[in-house]
Amino acid sequence: MDDFTFYEFFAGGGMARAGLGPRWRCLFANDLSAKKAAAYRANWGDDHLHVGDVHEIGPAMLPGLADLAWGSFPCQDLSLAGAGAGLSGKRSSAFWGFWNAILALKAEGRAPRTLVLENVCGALTSRGGRDFAAIGEALSDAGYRFGAMVIDAALFVPQSRPRLFIVAVAEGVGISPGLAGEGPLAPWHTKALVAAHAGMSDAARENWIWWRAEPPRANVATLADIVEDAPQGVRWHTARETEAVLALMAPLHRARIAAAGAAGATCVGAVYKRMRLDATGAKVQRAEARFDGVAGCLRTPAGGSSRQTLILVDGASVRTRLMSPREAARLMGLDDGYRLPANYNDAYRLAGDGVAAPVVRFLADALLEPLLGAARPLVRRAG
Repeated sequence: MDDFTFYEFFAGGGMARAGLGPRWRCLFANDLSAKKAAAYRANWGDDHLHVGDVHEIGPAMLPGLADLAWGSFPCQDLSLAGAGAGLSGKRSSAFWGFWNAILALKAEGRAPRTLVLENVCGALTSRGGRDFAAIGEALSDAGYRFGAMVIDAALFVPQSRPRLFIVAVAEGVGISPGLAGEGPLAPWHTKALVAAHAGMSDAARENWIWWRAEPPRANVATLADIVEDAPQGVRWHTARETEAVLALMAPLHRARIAAAGAAGATCVGAVYKRMRLDATGAKVQRAEARFDGVAGCLRTPAGGSSRQTLILVDGASVRTRLMSPREAARLMGLDDGYRLPANYNDAYRLAGDGVAAPVVRFLADALLEPLLGAARPLVRRAG
């Protein structure tokens, strides 16, 4: 079968690899976390896996000439929930380690033909847009043309998960007219993205591409479709525990529970705990329910409030429990053959820190493979 080659930086459990699929051959993968590396090994082996700091990766560790370098770099310092340190922060500064490796490859004439950078949408506004501008400046200075898209995983799986994807192409990679437009295109180019584009330097904007892609027409599963009948690693709450969850709800969300009970059928919803301001301006924890068939965005379980709760309403009966690790994996588009860590927090963190595999496949179909297919003849895989 024909194949493309790639490096997977910040690989986690290899969800970009899962999304790219069998046409893509991994040359190198890395992650700093030993626990995530263990999950990667369990699913993909460790022939090409390096566990360590991205700042220590040099060109000698990166074999061949890759068609793609994928980098889902840490989001904590760019997230709206973070401290706002941006690309100079302890975690998100890992982008510069990735970028130094790309520049070293370029110096050897081995710059990857395409790059994909994935992060939270907060990267568009972090430090008043200066971080996004810095990334654009770096790409432009290195001779890459680039553009960005905001893609919500809810187009493919029942999880609300909008993420920023920056897609860059090296010199010599042709772009057919059908892949680029004259200006912003919904739903990919949001107001925040357009504003971030306007804040870049003139030189960076000269290398900007308004990527085009047809929205998917997939029949997306609902939250009820991914719920396990016999979940592993979680239990149903006691009546007292369920009442404690309901007690955190504002009247609007209690009304949603009542409406679901009056619907005459079992309703499956998701509950997420958030900090809200009350009438006095004080911060209080609230539980918010949704019954639109979509879960909220998975997050990493730093505490109980980061984990989503499932709620089943059947008439007057209300049951709650934590979302299981397998359900979280399904929300990321991973099939049930994907091997998860045995520990609940490790498995949930692996999912919450990852990239939704079907979004990766969409980008490969819509942009990466057409770009690379035009750039060179494909290489036949030996054997």
